Amino acid sequence: MSETATQGGAHYGLLGRFDDAETLVAAIRALRDEGHAELEAFSPYPIEELSQALGFRSRWLTVGSLAAALLAATAGYGMMWYSSAIDYPFVVGGKPLHGWPPFALIAFVLAILAAALTAVLGMLFGNRLPRPYHPAFNADMFERASGDAYFLLVNVEALSRDDTETLRSRLTTLGANEVQEVPP
Repeated sequence: MSETATQGGAHYGLLGRFDDAETLVAAIRALRDEGHAELEAFSPYPIEELSQALGFRSRWLTVGSLAAALLAATAGYGMMWYSSAIDYPFVVGGKPLHGWPPFALIAFVLAILAAALTAVLGMLFGNRLPRPYHPAFNADMFERASGDAYFLLVNVEALSRDDTETLRSRLTTLGANEVQEVPP
């Protein structure tokens, strides 16, 4: 092992392989209770308890989508009202200058469009996508991530070498079958 690999911070993290989802979720909860905040889990299928164990909360996306929808609907309706009633008032066939039914329909469509775009962009931003490279791809055992194994990656860049070895043994006691260092 080289000199840089023996010092703390030379690796991105420790990757532990688990055989079942329950053990993985229990390990995540235990490590979060011990103060480890930078945890990432990989599973071959979605696990309902996993996002709760990792501490994910969707607080801002629904509010942001609602705000974007209301803003787009108000702006669209205001532009249509201004252009037909103030800027270019032109009466055709006795039609009123402010005809709200067609304005409301277009404002509704703009609201749906803005909410959908905000939700999609927020999801991409919140999930840090697109992400064509992740340091876990460098681990040999990570090839099984989409097949039959469950993985927990703990970021150890800020830990010393002794703390990293303690974390390695802690992952083993929590049920990890194999623990491997992940290079950056």
